[in-house]
Amino acid sequence: MLRGKKYKQAKEKVKPKPNYTLDEAVKLMKEAAYAKFDEAVELSLNLGVDPKQADQIVRGTVVLPHGTGKKVKVLVFAKGEKEKEARDAGADYVGAEDLIEKINTGWVDFDACVATPDMMGAVGKLGKVLGPRGLMPNPKAGTVTFDVAKAVKDLQAGKIEYRVDKQGNIGVAIGKKSFSEQQLVQNAQTFLDAILRAKPTSAKGQYLKSVTLSSTMSPGIRINTQQILEKVHELT
Repeated sequence: MLRGKKYKQAKEKVKPKPNYTLDEAVKLMKEAAYAKFDEAVELSLNLGVDPKQADQIVRGTVVLPHGTGKKVKVLVFAKGEKEKEARDAGADYVGAEDLIEKINTGWVDFDACVATPDMMGAVGKLGKVLGPRGLMPNPKAGTVTFDVAKAVKDLQAGKIEYRVDKQGNIGVAIGKKSFSEQQLVQNAQTFLDAILRAKPTSAKGQYLKSVTLSSTMSPGIRINTQQILEKVHELT
C-alpha cells in the first residue's frame, strides 16, 4: 500500500518495539495524528486464546466512561408499554412489525438494536440482514431485555460490544482524536480491564499478547503489555 508523506513522517516518530506506556502512546498518537477530520481512536488486541474452542471465545460489553464520541442511533423492537418506555429513554426508532418490514426492504440506518424477549421470534427472521452487520440483539450483550430504558441509555452513553475473531484479535473504538489525553487513557483502561476480567479459565500461556493504539490515519503504536497489566492491577 502506498503511503503519503504525512503518514511516513508520523511513522518516523513511532518506535517499532512495544516500549510505550498507555499514557505515552496516547500522547504520541495525538502528536502523530495529521488528518484534518476528527479521527477515531482505536485499540487493537491480540489474545492468547483459541477461538475454535467454545470455552475460549472472549466476548462481552463495557460502558466507556467518556463514550466513543459517536452519536449512536438506537432502534428498539417493542410493543405497548415497553414501546413508550423506549421512546421516553431517547431511542431513535421504536416499533415492531413495521420496522421488521422496513429492514427487510434494505433499510439499516441505525447503529445498535434492542429487542424485548417477546419480540425475538419475529426479529430472529432478520438474522441474515442484522447478523452480518453485528446488529442482531443478543442477551449476552444486554440487548435482549425488558429493561429497554437502561439498554438504550447504556448504548447512547458509550456501551460497546467486543468479540474475539478467528485469529484471536479484538479491535474497538475508544474515542476521538479531539478527546483529552486523560479521557482516552481512562476509556482504554476501562476496556482493557474488561478484557482481562473476561480471560477464559481454559486459556493457557500469555493471554494479552499485543496491544496497539492508533487513530484512523496514523500508524499503530505498540504498548508494553506488562505495563498495562501493572496499571490495571493498581486500579483494582
